[in-house]
Amino acid sequence: MTTTNIKHKPAGQFEETRFEKIHNIIFSDSKSGSLSVAEEIATLIKKKQSENKNCVLGLATGSSPIKVYEELVRMHKEEGLSFSNVITFNLDEYYPMNKNSVHSYYYFMHQHLFDHIDINPANIHIPSGTVPLEELHQYCIDYDLKIKEFGGLDFQLLGIGRTGHIGFNEPGSHYNSGTRSITLDHITRIDAAQSFLGIDNVPKKAITMGIGTVKKAKRIVLLAWGYNKASIIKKTIEGEITSEVPATYLQEHSNTTFILDDESSQELTRIKTPWLVGPCLWNNELESKAIIWLCDITNKSILKLTDEDYNNNGMSSLLVQEGSAYDLNIKMFNKLQHTITGWPGGKPNADESKRPERSTPNKKRVIIFSPHPDDDVISMGGTFDRLVEQGHEVHVAYQTSGSIAVSDYEALKYAEVIKELSPKDGEIDSLIHKITSKKGDIEDALEVRNLKAIIRRKESMGATRFLKVPDENIHFLNLPFYETGTIKKNPMGQIDIDIVSKLISKIKPHQIYAAGDLADPHGTHKVCLDIIFAALKELKHENYMDDCWVWLYRGAWHEWDIHQIEMAVPLSPDQVLKKRKAIFFHQSQKDGVMFQGNDTREFWVRAEERNNETARKYHKLGLADYAALEAFKRYHY
Repeated sequence: MTTTNIKHKPAGQFEETRFEKIHNIIFSDSKSGSLSVAEEIATLIKKKQSENKNCVLGLATGSSPIKVYEELVRMHKEEGLSFSNVITFNLDEYYPMNKNSVHSYYYFMHQHLFDHIDINPANIHIPSGTVPLEELHQYCIDYDLKIKEFGGLDFQLLGIGRTGHIGFNEPGSHYNSGTRSITLDHITRIDAAQSFLGIDNVPKKAITMGIGTVKKAKRIVLLAWGYNKASIIKKTIEGEITSEVPATYLQEHSNTTFILDDESSQELTRIKTPWLVGPCLWNNELESKAIIWLCDITNKSILKLTDEDYNNNGMSSLLVQEGSAYDLNIKMFNKLQHTITGWPGGKPNADESKRPERSTPNKKRVIIFSPHPDDDVISMGGTFDRLVEQGHEVHVAYQTSGSIAVSDYEALKYAEVIKELSPKDGEIDSLIHKITSKKGDIEDALEVRNLKAIIRRKESMGATRFLKVPDENIHFLNLPFYETGTIKKNPMGQIDIDIVSKLISKIKPHQIYAAGDLADPHGTHKVCLDIIFAALKELKHENYMDDCWVWLYRGAWHEWDIHQIEMAVPLSPDQVLKKRKAIFFHQSQKDGVMFQGNDTREFWVRAEERNNETARKYHKLGLADYAALEAFKRYHY
């Protein structure tokens, strides 16, 4: 397998991997990892062709393998890779599920792979979601027998769910299980809810290859991307084999590799706490990370750490490099203290060496990019308010309409209000009919989508007016990648980048705030951030960009780790309340919002508790006791 983009060493070869029980390779991002896997699959196909043999592939669905399939399609179209000798067996399918449904894995596989290559349709095998219930048991037996008839799987591609499932083998699955019907775990259904426009529309059952079926494959490659997978990846790679984490059964397979990106590898011992594994090359970031960790496990503040604490916890080499615990503690305490500022736009005439932001110019032009029309106040509402109060020229750019997050019930409420005001308006009657006659998770009519977008837009303006931002400083970008009318979004395109670049060029900001929260379960945050990064790359040579700093905030999903924080803005109790009121203007996103993941708390509650927790952590480390802190990390482009 091509590994030119590998950032860390493969597992199993060095002392640093001694906690790990499954070979894994960590790439800088999902794209480079996907290209490597596609290359391995292509090499296997061509090898089998040279031997005049079939190549039997087990294939996965979901977001993880999409880039692998894109690269295989590119190889077919541009390099002549043929799939004429390829036979495929898919892992799973929802049950019941019509193959023509946009939610079926039949639809997914044809959309992303089969419709674009020269595979013989007779060689495609995907579990059927329409098999009569009384025939299902025998159907599953036959599926396994058919794999066996073709000589078994040469290569099995897998993803992993947050429950540790592979395929749809949920916790409790037997290590020797075959293809069968299974009841889906609640977490699995929550994770699928975004695609089905609500958990009530997600099937409760599925057909899946069994653990035993998967383990018979000659080669297994599992893909895991993103911070959301970090915890389960650690359990799978370093934990004991257990049916509660079905993916741990892969520890028993002699030819398995996990392909990870930086985010999904973050909880592995050699990444999170490498000083516990072996000698470290200490740099500033690793040093900060280790000291914060040491405070946590010893339950001490920074200035109370001793030489003994460092020596007893694998950090003696840091003492050798830096001197005494006293020196290290003072250095770290000052570093954290200098991240705290009540002046996020910079304090005029202040010593810049002790503050995270520049003091000049006194009044800065600021763009707050918000992926959805509420991320600005949820994630940095207190900082937002402080910037306005301190006289900076604040602009807010809402990158998407957020229309898909408005429920039909909410849209109907507004439509009926309009009806009361215009009782004879036939267009309103038509709009109400389109909302009330909608069945399940079908796509909204254009008029309904427009209404939902207007609802989000006006809620946003209610919040920004409350924070005293002029209407002319509010920008609704409606980036085309998002505005598809469906849950499935397009990849970012040049037109998206151009829209963002045009706004930056017009305002010429001294500060940009952007959402760096890549744990967003429906991926919009990542695409929005990638678009901003692409725009910055195009504009970086412009003179005004020399004076533009970019700060990344995180949203309602998780916060920056303490050692990552470069600016922490304290909020008073009154500001916490003001931030809450700003969030409340987004009424359509309260009380059971559609895309809140497996966290049932409302977004304002999450935000407050997250900000309170950050403040608590700072105080526990020996710093001042604030009501709340909003955290930021600087991005260098």
